Parts: sequence; C-alpha cells; structure tokens
Amino acid sequence: MRVSDFDYDLPEELIAQTPLPKRDASRLMVVKRHRGVQQHCHFRDLPTFLQEGDCLVLNDSRVIPARLIGRKRTGGVVELLLLRRLSLKRWEALVRPARRMKSGTDLIFGDGELTARVVAEGQEGIRHVEFAWEGSSFEDVLDRLGRLPLPPYIHAELSDPERYQTVYSRQPGSAAAPTAGLHFTPELLDRLQDAGVRVVTLTLHVGLGTFRPVQVEDVEEHVMHSESFSVSPEAAEAINAARRRKGRIIAVGTTSARTLESVAESGEGENDSAVIRSGSGETSLFIYPGYRFKAIDGLLTNFHLPRSTLLMLVAAFAGTETILAAYREAVRLRYRFFSFGDAMLII
Repeated sequence: MRVSDFDYDLPEELIAQTPLPKRDASRLMVVKRHRGVQQHCHFRDLPTFLQEGDCLVLNDSRVIPARLIGRKRTGGVVELLLLRRLSLKRWEALVRPARRMKSGTDLIFGDGELTARVVAEGQEGIRHVEFAWEGSSFEDVLDRLGRLPLPPYIHAELSDPERYQTVYSRQPGSAAAPTAGLHFTPELLDRLQDAGVRVVTLTLHVGLGTFRPVQVEDVEEHVMHSESFSVSPEAAEAINAARRRKGRIIAVGTTSARTLESVAESGEGENDSAVIRSGSGETSLFIYPGYRFKAIDGLLTNFHLPRSTLLMLVAAFAGTETILAAYREAVRLRYRFFSFGDAMLII
C-alpha cells in the first residue's frame, strides 16, 4: 500500500483560512460506508442523522499556547512547539532549527522570565527540554509568552483565539485542535441530548502523532508518535451501556476514534461487541485500510490533507475508493477543507 494511493488534487483556494461566523453553519456531507455520498446539508442538521440511543463521543482536549519563540544565549532565533509534558519542568518539543539545538543548548524566552535547556535529542527535530522560571506557574508563564499553534496552511490571523477551541474543551494539553468538534455549539449539543443522543467526552492530547506528515512511501513503514489519552470510568460505562442498548457509537474526529479503538477489547464471540475499558496512557495506534474497527459505528470528521494518516484512517473506515470519490465531489462542489473547513459524517 503506497502513500500516493491517498493523494488527491485540491485547489489552494479551498483551504479555509478563517472560521465561519457561526460554527454550525458549515456544510455537512453525509456518506454511507462503502456506498458513497448520500446527502449534502449543513452541520446544524446533524440531529437528523442520529437516533435516540446513539452515543456521540467528543475529545475535550484544549489547545495550549504551545508555540514559543525565543533565542539561544549565544544568539539566534529558535522556535519550540510543545508536544507533551513529561514531568513538572520537562517537555517533549519539536524544535527549529533542530540542527543547532544540541543537548546542553540554553534558551531564553521573553526577557528571561522563562529559560530552558535541551537535555535530550530525538529524531526528526524532537528534543526534551527542561524549563526554569520564577514565581507563578508554568501555565501562567506560557499564557503570557506562548502563541496559539495554528497549522502552517492557515496564513490569516485569528481574531478570536477561542474559535480554535471546541466549545466543550476542558483539559489543556493539545498542540493542535481536534477540529471535527469545532462545528458544535452549546445549542446544538442541547438539541442532540434532547433527542436522546448520549454525549460523552474523553481526552486525547493532540500532538505529533496526529499531524506529523508521512515521509515514507510504503504506508506500513510509517511509525506513529505516541499521544496521551484518558477515558474515565463514567465515559466507558456510558459507551458500553449505549452498545448494550444497540445504540451506535459515533466518534467525533479521528482523535476520538483512535482513542476508542485503543481501549476497546473485542468480545470472545464473532458477534460480541467490543468493551471499552477506562484508563489513561499513551497510544501510537496507526489505522489504515485493512484495519478492523472494534469500537465505532460512525465517524464525524473534517476533510483532511492529502497523504495524511488522518485521511488513511477515514479511508480505512469507509473504503478508500468511497472516500476519494467523496473528496472529488467535495472539490467539485467547493467545500471548504482542513481545520476551519466543512465536515463529513460517515455512518
């Protein structure tokens, strides 16, 4: 299986640079698994396609101001993207320029309010960095000195930073937004729950595993970077209860899907439903065509970059030809793509 199998042509002007004024005004393409596009509507119409007893699973991770611009003590501008907290003062970070940040390199941010030292080197620009500061918490310092890490394909300034957060974000820790959830409003969530849809949250902190480009041609050779997740006992029981009642489990976003598949345990019989286990940990699960899904019956997602692991996951769920045909139709109908773009419901 080649990475080029997941390529498609996308006019640059279809890459959404800003969010729509109303979150739920985005378009929604409804796709039936292995059958193709069924309907075009708007995200606010989502309750039409869900049923009483269904369970909608959201990722409540919140994006932190993870982009730090500073300098080396010896001079030279440096940039850090914080990926994962390893301890009280130590973080895993993607750094630039990587070749000039060896172990022992000292860094300064702001007027020296925050300093750091590179303490370990990894591959492809990954470093372990230990921070030092005085007074307030690291989170307070980061709020003052850090910047929201918008994707590189977004060139416009974001006037309201909250538009790169979901309305239900609660757990700080992501370096990028779980963008499928950006379309929800509190009112829409209320409508869904009033219709008997159970809404459940879990947490996966989005890091390099989600947005790292695939740099090999053979799909099977790609290695996912691990990301932290947490599924509470209450969330696990709610999902399992919905499954027992024959409700569908609809993952909002590829991050929710990967988390559920990471904690699902298949039943003993061929027709037995998978059981969702609670807990916290790390997942590096890479889902591509050929994967057998255990946990989800539907997927709500945005339109993803060509050749990306996100597109491969969606293709695994719905069928590669089905998805590529849907993407071609989305281009023809001028859908908006990527983080601030439109959405797709696969059921």
